[in-house]
Amino acid sequence: MESTPMKNLQQSTNPTKMATERQPLLSQAEPVAETQPAVMPRPDIRTSPESALVDVHSETTIVEETVEGDSKESLYDSSMYDPWSNRKLEHPTSNLDTLIHLLKGNIGTGILAMPDAFKNAGLYVGLFGTLMMGIICTHCMHILVKCSHELSRRLQIPSLGFSEVCCAAFVTGPFGLRRYAQLVRIIINIFLCITQLGFCCVYFLFVALNLQEVIAKYYVKIDVRVYLVLILIPMIALNMVRNLKYLTPVSLLAAVLTVSGLSITFYYVLQDLPPTSTVKGFASWAQLPLYFGTAIYAFEGIGIVLPLENNMGNPEDLGGWTGVLNTGMVIVACLYTAVGFFGYLKYGDKVSGSITLDLPNTMLAQSVRIVMAVAIFFSYGLQFYVPVNIIGPWVKSHFQTEQHQQYAEHSFRIGLVFFTFILAAIIPNLGGVISLVGAMSSSMLALIFPPLIEIVTFWPSDLGRYYWILWKDLTIMIFGICGFFFGTYTSLWQLLNERTEA
Repeated sequence: MESTPMKNLQQSTNPTKMATERQPLLSQAEPVAETQPAVMPRPDIRTSPESALVDVHSETTIVEETVEGDSKESLYDSSMYDPWSNRKLEHPTSNLDTLIHLLKGNIGTGILAMPDAFKNAGLYVGLFGTLMMGIICTHCMHILVKCSHELSRRLQIPSLGFSEVCCAAFVTGPFGLRRYAQLVRIIINIFLCITQLGFCCVYFLFVALNLQEVIAKYYVKIDVRVYLVLILIPMIALNMVRNLKYLTPVSLLAAVLTVSGLSITFYYVLQDLPPTSTVKGFASWAQLPLYFGTAIYAFEGIGIVLPLENNMGNPEDLGGWTGVLNTGMVIVACLYTAVGFFGYLKYGDKVSGSITLDLPNTMLAQSVRIVMAVAIFFSYGLQFYVPVNIIGPWVKSHFQTEQHQQYAEHSFRIGLVFFTFILAAIIPNLGGVISLVGAMSSSMLALIFPPLIEIVTFWPSDLGRYYWILWKDLTIMIFGICGFFFGTYTSLWQLLNERTEA
């Protein structure tokens, strides 16, 4: 006998009715009677960019209950629903806004650590490896966006975040995997928070170290923790901004400063370059995992791709060969490769964890450190935006009134900035921590979960001829898993040995 949810779902797909209201999922009301519609209109969860990563825990739980005993093909009809037209944004971002945020989300301290990454790979291995890493990471970003669109149509939800895409894939995927939907959602949220907060800690330390170097040159050398304390209050003030739209001018200023700083850096790096024979073409197999960790750290901007896409006024312009995503990532990949190649060629094996620390002691070179420190300072807010939108809704759910929720959110933001400040104060080595964060967390998000999501989403009939999509995704996952284990082990070994020697 056909179930009542199935009958009601078929009734709810009337085109006239769907033109006026959404009918994506069951509400969390009492069990639905046989005479009531099983699919209730769902309130809009995308009314503001502050909800870029929405909490669909209850929704996915309901989906699990709904799909139990029914086949995926019969339960989900995605042909009648357009998630883009159902988004209602108070402050949508333009294509230029999105490109600026994308560039600043990817161009941070990682680009300045690329010469150190090339030192661990060798000049030519680093050159081709960085370009290949950029292609793979960009492809995985496209995978995530494609699966987000497909699952949004299936569930009739306007937008999904990273963890929600994975959860929805498992919920609507093979029966044996549906029980793990909430588990993978939690795992991805944990890795997202670790990665983005790791970025924030490195940003804190980077700003403090560069300020220390400049002031020590002209005045007196003070412990780096003093500078961490001095920038704590301004960092808290910056991260009280709740709306992504209002961060665009800050990101634009940071982008201008970054371009200026990189231009001056290239001015010094490209002078009197030695021949390529003075550096190693290939370093060693033992150092290669350190290169992987730093490179994947630099490219890992996948955590901000869906929040940016969810806030776009024209989200269809993100993809495509000449779309916003490819445009931004081509610029990023070229800059990473150039900085790494010429920086390592210039300074060789003596290159520091950040190339700004290797520039000469001239007034212009010192200005680069200040400019890049300010740029990274302003970039902190964009990286901070992701963990706030993951953990923030859970924190606010423990308070009843709107006023108490606002107090809770402000306290939470201050506490989280202070947490990254504490971690930055105990970081022993900038380059080592960059490699560790990249290998341990970024590889999971950038190389392992996106292909896994694609396999589960389109299993078993939509994986291409001869299952070429399956084999392609498995290859990327194996590469990411190897990088995760070897990179994490090597980075931890390096950090622990440096601390022991100190």
